[in-house]
Amino acid sequence: MTRIALIHALSHSVAPINDAFARDWPEVQRMNLLDDSLSADLARNGKGLDDTMHERFQRLAQYAVDTGAQGILFTCSAFGPCIEAVARRHAGIAVLKPNEAMVEEVAQGQGRLGLIATFAPTLASMPPEFPDGTALELALAEGALDALNAGDTQRHDTLIAAQAAALRERGCTRIALAQFSMARARAACEAASGLPVLTTVDSAVRALRRRTASH
Repeated sequence: MTRIALIHALSHSVAPINDAFARDWPEVQRMNLLDDSLSADLARNGKGLDDTMHERFQRLAQYAVDTGAQGILFTCSAFGPCIEAVARRHAGIAVLKPNEAMVEEVAQGQGRLGLIATFAPTLASMPPEFPDGTALELALAEGALDALNAGDTQRHDTLIAAQAAALRERGCTRIALAQFSMARARAACEAASGLPVLTTVDSAVRALRRRTASH
């Protein structure tokens, strides 16, 4: 049976990706590794993605491989170069950055893309991941992350869906939700905007299923 390791730096990422696997690929074996000190240490030490942080990611990946994982998905987008180094070292298995699969799906489509985030820095870090020439409209769902942290999931979803509707008015023909924690708002966004909505979690599950089948 295929075994996939899900490596998390934020607890909010755990449920959305596991829900997507349970819905779309229930037979896969999942293992979850959460180190919620990764993001805190990155923010605190001011050293960026230094050698120490790279080594931590290599150790996490090696642990996953040692348990028999045939694919690894990292669920936090702040660590791209560390994840790319893991992918180079473990070229024999599928290693994905969190946004990688969704970016690939966006590239296959057409039309202006509305990218919504609940964490402002994501709107700076993520657009360069899209291919040159991708028409992007960016939107921050202010207050949504605070609502999620407070347990008010309905307000979280409503604030994101309002941005989806606004992006339709700005000429977007499709919507992308930038963070794993936002995946729960997909249906609300579709209802509010009438547009197709991509999420990082759904795209990642599709990509892992395809890549592990080809390995």
